[in-house]
Amino acid sequence: MASDMEKDSSKAVSLGLWMEEMIFNLADSRLFFNDLEECDQVHIDDVASDDNGQDLSTYNFGTDGFQTPAGAGSLCLGSGVHGGVDWMRKLAFRYRRVKEIYSTYKNNVGGLLGSPKREEWLQLRREMEVLTDLWLTQALKALALINSRPNCVNVLVTTTQLIPALSKVLLYGLGSAFPIENIYSATKTGKESCFERVSQRFGRRAVYVVVGDGVEEETVAKKKTMPFWRVSCRADLEALSHALELDYL
Repeated sequence: MASDMEKDSSKAVSLGLWMEEMIFNLADSRLFFNDLEECDQVHIDDVASDDNGQDLSTYNFGTDGFQTPAGAGSLCLGSGVHGGVDWMRKLAFRYRRVKEIYSTYKNNVGGLLGSPKREEWLQLRREMEVLTDLWLTQALKALALINSRPNCVNVLVTTTQLIPALSKVLLYGLGSAFPIENIYSATKTGKESCFERVSQRFGRRAVYVVVGDGVEEETVAKKKTMPFWRVSCRADLEALSHALELDYL
């Protein structure tokens, strides 16, 4: 029994590292993470006001001279200081292209990856599902139930930087459950600030249910008097799906 658990544990670590490698590979190769890592945003549209709407179909991102300046973290978020109109426009172009890619491929990640990465990704997904007793399938079931309701939406608030978070959502096959406009990164601002943005966007009259396993989201949920549903094991996920099916939530 102990050796089986050790085997499972080491397998989980290796699969986790494999997925992490795929997440950053996709983020770097298709989602401009090399350009945007130091210029992280909370939300995909946060620099949209700097975009002049130029047609990007023949735009060459590799030769536009965009470089992240030293100390860009303060330039890019929260300080209100911009790195020059031309530079900010090129930054906005990258976020617009990321938005297009995500929206185009959220239901066709294999098409985004291409061969042989697609086959590697499918194998990784299969192995993860076996090891976790279909955790992802169960999570998607709950998310799809919420999505199917006419006036309900799924919103994701994550401590991962925005670009790797988008890559992660795509690779875990959750793109269909989360429109890109409903994904917020709390890396720089913390989750409470993100929750506040979500509340402002959907209004105070909306009913919010926070689902998670972390202390931070539970604390913020309590502070904002939002019900908190803890999911720390598969049984919690099953209970969530069951509650949704019975319209308790």
